[in-house]
Amino acid sequence: MRILMVGAGSVGGFIGAHLAHAGVDVSFLLRPRTYEAVRSRGLTLRSGNTSFTVHPPVATDPSKLATPDVIMLGIKCYDLDQVIWQIGKILKKDTVILTFQNGVDTEERLMATFESHHIVAGIIYIYTKIAEPGVIDHFARGSVTIGELSGNTNTPRITALRDLFAKTPIPCKISRNITKAKWEKMCWNVVFNPLTVLLDDNVAKALDHDDTLALTTDIVKETIIVAEKFGVVLPPETPETVVTTTKAVRNIHTSMFDDWKAGRQTEIEHLNGYLVRHAQTFGVPVPVNETLYRLVKAKMARPSTKKATLHINGQLTTPFTFDRAALARLPTEAQVMDSSTIVAQSQGKGVRLKKILDLLTVDAEADHITFHSSDGKFSASLTLEQARAYGIVIYELDDLPIPIEKGGPFRLTTPGLGDLCANVKHLVRMEITHSPGRDTRPSRVC
Repeated sequence: MRILMVGAGSVGGFIGAHLAHAGVDVSFLLRPRTYEAVRSRGLTLRSGNTSFTVHPPVATDPSKLATPDVIMLGIKCYDLDQVIWQIGKILKKDTVILTFQNGVDTEERLMATFESHHIVAGIIYIYTKIAEPGVIDHFARGSVTIGELSGNTNTPRITALRDLFAKTPIPCKISRNITKAKWEKMCWNVVFNPLTVLLDDNVAKALDHDDTLALTTDIVKETIIVAEKFGVVLPPETPETVVTTTKAVRNIHTSMFDDWKAGRQTEIEHLNGYLVRHAQTFGVPVPVNETLYRLVKAKMARPSTKKATLHINGQLTTPFTFDRAALARLPTEAQVMDSSTIVAQSQGKGVRLKKILDLLTVDAEADHITFHSSDGKFSASLTLEQARAYGIVIYELDDLPIPIEKGGPFRLTTPGLGDLCANVKHLVRMEITHSPGRDTRPSRVC
């Protein structure tokens, strides 16, 4: 069985390294920075007092790797749309896509593009961190649960996947109701991911106070109500179970906490945000989850999009400034009226970056362009050639300015480039340079 692991971060790196170490035929689809690190130094997994390094095949383009039988997704929920576009090019009629994302909507999103028979759902219980590109530190847990959406536990591919994990130290459980299992993990995620951010501390902080323990119960009870609307019945003792099972890992932080501290995007929209939106659809109140959702969003909020402008400066004769109206006035051939026709499940109106660059008089020695986010923490530097070939600036959503929570005031997307982190949200400035500019793209994929 040939495996393609998408990502070599805390999930993909952990699972993929163990598979490679066990002699499984596994390759990795990676972002350029992680690709360079793993290609040159290998992928290292450190766990307790043990450590090993593997040297699997890696690429930034899936077509440059052997065609897989199984594609394992070790990415964040918010990266899924572009990965769908990438793996769609190599999918065979019997390719298996095994998910490991948080939340409960990954399979639904995949089935909006691919036929349902491709999908096997998975869950991972783990705490790991990226020490540096290509180096993963494992701290706690490390087991997976997989299952067919139909509930059949005896399909050939389930048996094959179980045997695959049996070659590694990763325990693999087969679930008769994987959807219920994903909702059970959702109950943990919607509690401790936002609470660790809001408390600015580890899980123990939420466990050691009566007030936060009571809050935990309310969060889970609301989650149970929403799950029931989807036909998933969770046991009434689920709130107590969530607390009891967490005590064994009380000193860990959460992935949302780590992402927040690193200035990265979080999965709040796919956790508490998902609950809030669907609760509104079902007409049921979830006030505690809604409060957590809004507080986390406020903690990570960027400046308002009111009168937002996009500045272009650096090594060019005359700096340019565009607002939404100016971008909309560019010629029809420059416009991308619906970005979803290019990027799977993406929405918004944009303009091809090539047409913007054609308006500039760039210095002869200039060869790079750097894209800066509004908070100054994130930037990505591409060659001018890459920017011309792949760049699209999204400036409008449903005929309105792009909201902050959707990545406004402007977004850069680069379909076909093969680097998810080159998709810059909250874009406010583009800088022309004669060499690579400031680039803070993380190496982490999951």
